[in-house]
Amino acid sequence: MKLATSLAIAAAACALAAPASAQSFQKPEDAIKYRKSVMTLQAAHFGPLGAMASGRAPFDAQAAARHADVLAVVAGLGSTGFIPGSDKGDTRAKPEIWSEQAKFKGYGDKLQAEAQKLAAAAKTGNLDNLKAAFGPAAATCKACHDDFRRD
Repeated sequence: MKLATSLAIAAAACALAAPASAQSFQKPEDAIKYRKSVMTLQAAHFGPLGAMASGRAPFDAQAAARHADVLAVVAGLGSTGFIPGSDKGDTRAKPEIWSEQAKFKGYGDKLQAEAQKLAAAAKTGNLDNLKAAFGPAAATCKACHDDFRRD
């Protein structure tokens, strides 16, 4: 698990180190792959936090802090993959992403803020703090998916 977390953090750091390249994809398919990778990372780290917050998994303060730290980094990466032309192909993105960009960006900004709060809460080592921060972060993801992702 430590190796997987380390790899995820390294991948996120690489992505952050080259934001210009993330915005100049060679093909729309590359942007789709990129954002799907970001979503996969988010799910891989939200899942264990949700399991701890709901009591489906035992609370592990160190693991919660690691997962939340990764989310705090990864939360800001996905939006760069929604470039013009990437609305076609192997994607569940709705066209409203491009026609309602301000609303879409608002969700991204909110996710980043909630992910920061979640990371801070996880670092306290207190399950109740984690639960309190997890709900709003998860609700932000759900709201964006409800508005902008096809089932």
